[in-house]
Amino acid sequence: MSDTDLALAGVRVVEFCSTAAGPFAAMLLADMGADVVKVEPPAGDGLRQWPPLSAGFSENFASLNRNKRSVVLDLKLPADRAIARRLVLDAQVLVENNRPGVMDRLGLGYEDFAAQHPGLLYCSISAFGQDGPRAGEGGFDLTVQAAAGVMSVTGEPDGAPVKCGVPVSDFASGLYAAFAIAAGLARVRGGGRGGHIDIPMFGCTLGIAALQTSEYFGSGRDPRKLGSAHPRNAPYQAFRAQDGYFAIAAGNHKLWLQVLQALDLPELANDPRFLTPTLRAAHQDELRQILEQHFEQRPVEHWIGVFHRAGVPHARINTYAQALADPQTQHMGWVQPLTLPNGHATRTFASPIRIDGVGLPIRRPPPALGEHSDEIRATYGR
Repeated sequence: MSDTDLALAGVRVVEFCSTAAGPFAAMLLADMGADVVKVEPPAGDGLRQWPPLSAGFSENFASLNRNKRSVVLDLKLPADRAIARRLVLDAQVLVENNRPGVMDRLGLGYEDFAAQHPGLLYCSISAFGQDGPRAGEGGFDLTVQAAAGVMSVTGEPDGAPVKCGVPVSDFASGLYAAFAIAAGLARVRGGGRGGHIDIPMFGCTLGIAALQTSEYFGSGRDPRKLGSAHPRNAPYQAFRAQDGYFAIAAGNHKLWLQVLQALDLPELANDPRFLTPTLRAAHQDELRQILEQHFEQRPVEHWIGVFHRAGVPHARINTYAQALADPQTQHMGWVQPLTLPNGHATRTFASPIRIDGVGLPIRRPPPALGEHSDEIRATYGR
């Protein structure tokens, strides 16, 4: 796929972001062809210091900053703020993830551009939003997961609160931001105005918890921790086998009957505790104990074969090494070679999206700090 075939080719994005949510949003736009200029302070995005470091370059930073250019600007200096302003006026999109008020104090807030650049899409990502009683608070993925309820439903029923192992608040917020920007670009291309897009991580995390919030609205009860189990379906969780764990998801009654057929347990079909998905969910600990008496007799690999033949959705509990080596991952070409700015050869997980059967290209490796400062200063430093 050529650069000009990408949906956002010709769109310029200026990124004033660090760590995860904002850089992820901007990278999604870059993957779709946007020219993303990452504005970094002299010390760089703090993510550049996160291990693992390959010959001094952060692999974490590399994973969120491909297809971008980097310019170093000290926004405390009037001359560098003037360059930043000219850069924004020449762009269609600005993405920032500072606390509310920071960009305003720098003279780079939305109102500083709205009149002169009415088509600008100005996207602000923050912990709680641009206004309201908590707008001034900072936040990271952990604290947002805690505040938005995720930690109250994650982990084993009798265990301490735990966060999701993947930073869902950061990355869900980045996805919301990229979607809102893409929708805004469609409006602008249709002759409409730009605008200020407010992406609160707290709200985005509540937004992806639609099943949990609707459970509360419908029942008046808080959802509870169930480990890997499901509040409305069973068997739908991880089960212990002879040598480890695996998961099955009998998400409807037909699949439940297929589980029973595969295990030669027809008598459970008429057990009053297990007649419907709701009843099975209500008695799922009893059901788990019954099923694990069978599962513990054979290794995981045996049960993977059994449920594959039965047509019941199933999975090994993969490590990331195993998931990245999965035949489907290899078939899709998601793991790509990547050369870091210091010359170190590594690999990265590319965009999982395919359009007309073709994946999105890695057009640029992650930039060295200020790698493109000279060319950008030459263009906008007048």
